[in-house]
Amino acid sequence: MSSSFSHSNRGGRGLEMQNDREGSRGRGRGRGGSSKDKIDALGRFLTWILRHKASELNLNMRCDGFVKVEDLLKLYMKTFANVPLRLHTDDDVKEAVRKDNKQRLSLLEEGGELLVRANQGHSIMTVESESLLKAILLPEEITVCVHGTYKKNLDSILESGLKRMQRLHVHFSSGLPTDVEVIGGMRRDVNVLIFLDVRKALEEGMKLYISDIRVILTEGFDGTIPIKYFERIESWPDRRPIPFQMT
Repeated sequence: MSSSFSHSNRGGRGLEMQNDREGSRGRGRGRGGSSKDKIDALGRFLTWILRHKASELNLNMRCDGFVKVEDLLKLYMKTFANVPLRLHTDDDVKEAVRKDNKQRLSLLEEGGELLVRANQGHSIMTVESESLLKAILLPEEITVCVHGTYKKNLDSILESGLKRMQRLHVHFSSGLPTDVEVIGGMRRDVNVLIFLDVRKALEEGMKLYISDIRVILTEGFDGTIPIKYFERIESWPDRRPIPFQMT
């Protein structure tokens, strides 16, 4: 059954300068470039909106994260390639989703309408974990659950645990950075790996979820994963154990 939607463009003009600033921070490559650049920029820009800006833009987002493509393409905003959203089409959105090697977005055709959502990474409270993601119920469902970070962050993590920060979840990968099947969950340049004790976390009531591209996500407890749930910590890529004191 289709959900009922309403649409408003209020806020789009107010965020146009902000999205230009976002684009200038390394994501705006290809301004005025090839059609491939423009499709890539469209996909990255829609991901940004769907993860973080849908509420500010008064977009009607369902609890599973889907928004009507028609509503997105009515916004008075420009992509990171400086192309107005209103000049893009449904087919452009489909192509952006299809060509995204990180599979950040998913499409849904329902009731004759095209909808799109970000697969994970949200900071928008509208999205409900149970509607967006699949719950992990048994530790045997996943063989690896690892969070990638940097040595500069380790002291803070060991002091106060892993925090979700502005996002809804802490992200874990279902494999190592060099695993070809790993699409998301951590950056490739991390130098510290934190492995989660999945069995202990589940047994003590932590809710774990997995996305369509096998990124593992959790809200932890009140937004934090205490270090007692860390199975081990290793440096990367040499995989040397990093000792830590559980509390």
